[in-house]
Amino acid sequence: MRPDGIAVLDFGGQYCHLIARRIRELHVFSEIVPGDVDAEELKALEGHMALKGLVLSGGPASVYEPSAPRLDKRILDLGLPMLGICYGHQLLAHLLGGEVRPREAAEYGIAMARIIRPVGVLEGLGPVERVWMSHKDQVVSLPSGFEVLAETDSCPIAAFRDPSGLIYGLQWHPEVVHTQNGMKMLENFVFKICGCRANWRMEDFIPRAIEEIRQAVGPGKAIIALSGGIDSSTTAVLAAKAIGDRLHAVFIDTGLMREGEVEYVKRVFSRLLPNLHVVDAGEEFLGALRGVRDPERKRRIIGEVFIRVFERVARQVGAEYLLQGTIYPDRIESGARRFSEKIKTHHNVAGLPSRMEFKAVIEPLRDLYKDEVREVARRLGLPDEVVERQPFPGPGLAVRIVGEVTPEKVEIARKADAIVRGEFERAGVARGLWQYFAVLLDTRTTGVRGDKRAYGYVVAIRAVESKEAMTASFAKLPWDLLERVATRITNEIPEVVRVVYDITHKPPATIEWE
Repeated sequence: MRPDGIAVLDFGGQYCHLIARRIRELHVFSEIVPGDVDAEELKALEGHMALKGLVLSGGPASVYEPSAPRLDKRILDLGLPMLGICYGHQLLAHLLGGEVRPREAAEYGIAMARIIRPVGVLEGLGPVERVWMSHKDQVVSLPSGFEVLAETDSCPIAAFRDPSGLIYGLQWHPEVVHTQNGMKMLENFVFKICGCRANWRMEDFIPRAIEEIRQAVGPGKAIIALSGGIDSSTTAVLAAKAIGDRLHAVFIDTGLMREGEVEYVKRVFSRLLPNLHVVDAGEEFLGALRGVRDPERKRRIIGEVFIRVFERVARQVGAEYLLQGTIYPDRIESGARRFSEKIKTHHNVAGLPSRMEFKAVIEPLRDLYKDEVREVARRLGLPDEVVERQPFPGPGLAVRIVGEVTPEKVEIARKADAIVRGEFERAGVARGLWQYFAVLLDTRTTGVRGDKRAYGYVVAIRAVESKEAMTASFAKLPWDLLERVATRITNEIPEVVRVVYDITHKPPATIEWE
């Protein structure tokens, strides 16, 4: 039986895949398609799902820009319920005869929405709702017959619907956790407006992924780029189930790893995987990064060196395919979708070199979020120390060192990171955090040591709470814990004279500094 489904039209917003993820949390199938998909392509989705409605995502463009993504107007004649979010909200109003104008100043962050009519997607909400805004333009007049459902102090048309009750627009983002009742809004749309049934389950993913790997590799061999993190670990176990001992797991010690990382990988994965290769390539990576300060160049260089080392191992073992643990946030932040704005290059996505010896790069987790990956890992029986491990960037400490990467800075960053992790874990706060780490800044400041002037580095501590890494909130940690960490860092690492705590949410910041 085909599952009921919602198509999410991608207009380039960084939260696009989060919309699809939220719909899947309701056990309704969702699929992302380009924003300029035509009506015939949408109808073709009926081959694998019962299409019940459409969500138009946000995006970085303005509806009046000549290159702005457009909607095939024939889609409006399909009779499907539609929900426009942010850019999608503006685009629907514009196409149907309303007016959109630029704001004097962009609006980012929390806003309080007054619910004028709690109907449709807003059914069951209170008179005032906390919502998350992220926009430069806004709707200033509606198409004929449409009604305003909500407003804010600075946005008089924050939500609307058409006379039929099938087309809705929200200027805010219901998909992000900062919108207090965002899931209720999506639930209203999916079940009450679209009439979907909750007939799709995540556990169906595992057999599909195993079969995808088996079909892609065929009778050949493959290597998995194993980092020790949850994404590559889950990919490795899926691949081992698919092709058995024709899989070779390759862990590259870049010289940019956390303290104890190599020992951890050897201990855990020598038991889980058939062929484990640990390659020491620290001098190669540090040499390639010498003199490089720009974070985008760092990521591209690291991606290139990774591939060249993997190619060497692949030639030795006769492997022709490369498996990676790439997940969706990696791809969306690298601008991998048609209308996406690139936030930063990920070494395993846009950082890959254009020429590689592999027949194909296989990424079975490419459409999943971190929490979905953890669910898959648990179902595969991975141990808790793997499932609950905090994310660590593929480029390692290179993107936690602002500016040029040198052996001295790597050692400082590694020691600071070990202190942060150790203290947070001893204090019992680590379990509730998404990530917690130290960043070495490319800044020196004046300090005092032994009654003498000192001039040393600044370390920033970053700790965030998140569900899926597309949005995050800084953690409100106990002051005594932060004081203890800062004291240890400045006492045990003489090159550091100042420690600061990053209290910025994502957005506007990213979780990592580079």
